[in-house]
Amino acid sequence: MNSKIALIVVQGVILFPALVWKSYQLTRAPGDVARWMVTACLACFAAAYPLGLLAGDVNQPDPGSIVPLLFQHVFLCGLVYSLACFFLFSALPPDRARRRAWLEAVPLGTAILVMAIVTVLMPDVPPQQYPRAGVSVFYLAADLYLTYGIASACFFARRHARGAAPRLARGLSVASLGFAIGALGGATLIAVVLVHWAGAAIPWLLVQATVWLVFPSAILLVVGLSYPGVATRLAAARVWWQHLRAYHRLRPLWTRLHEAFPEDALSRTPIAPWRDTLSLLGVHRRYYRRVIECRDGLVRISPYLAHLDHDGPLADWLTEALRAHARREPVPTEGMPVAVPEGGGLDDDVRELVTLSEALASPAAR
Repeated sequence: MNSKIALIVVQGVILFPALVWKSYQLTRAPGDVARWMVTACLACFAAAYPLGLLAGDVNQPDPGSIVPLLFQHVFLCGLVYSLACFFLFSALPPDRARRRAWLEAVPLGTAILVMAIVTVLMPDVPPQQYPRAGVSVFYLAADLYLTYGIASACFFARRHARGAAPRLARGLSVASLGFAIGALGGATLIAVVLVHWAGAAIPWLLVQATVWLVFPSAILLVVGLSYPGVATRLAAARVWWQHLRAYHRLRPLWTRLHEAFPEDALSRTPIAPWRDTLSLLGVHRRYYRRVIECRDGLVRISPYLAHLDHDGPLADWLTEALRAHARREPVPTEGMPVAVPEGGGLDDDVRELVTLSEALASPAAR
């Protein structure tokens, strides 16, 4: 597998999951014009991908079949146009963004028109026998627009990243690096086509530069545009995992308090223990409910704790209070704070509850 094929495979592995992810995000916010533009960008990239493979393993200025090449480059130009619209609709008021989008459509339409005319006029011969002038004009129309659009997108991305939220700013910074490399790659492609049109020998180093600039820039583009959403989901997954762990670590404390005060349960439908252990659904709801039930139970048992004369660990003290409650001893009139956290946040409260729950789970506290 040569380096170009390897880079194409890497592109596909990154591209198609990113398109699926953005399409899912679009269903959650169908009115977001900027998100439509990002999705359209990735869709154009995904459409151009198999067309490039269909055209054959070719380098500019050596063409493959002209019809797949036409559609491949139309979708690539659509990719760049979608990127420009994304930044326009993200940074400008809707009316101004629409006007600028129409203006940006002029060079896009010009490039597509030139490529279409060349395709129609191209003789029906093998690609190796295509007229040099026709091939050069085709590639120049595409490369000039792509280079212009990518350079504009790089400028917009850098400017938009300055006032963006941290995750979006990091994603735009990665994408802008891809744009900068892509613009440089586009300039090398233009140079290759001009050298070929002049009939001179194309330097090997210039051909390799196009491969090692254009393909990595596309990978950085996909990664940069996908980063904000992926980072947000990873952060949400981390919180989900923390809540799931805390939920199960609170089980010993919750079980003891639930046995003493079953009427305080927020859910009236009993859950089978095996299902409660294995279920991965509704984690946040079950987590918050368990924390509330634990804290309510401690408030209910606190008068017994205040009545006891005990200097040992809180877990032993709580165990004695629960036993006193189970024996139906008279309820004292005043309670006391139990497992009071140092901070005032929910996470601090949960840490105290988890510490007490794990102490209750030890054999000494039973």
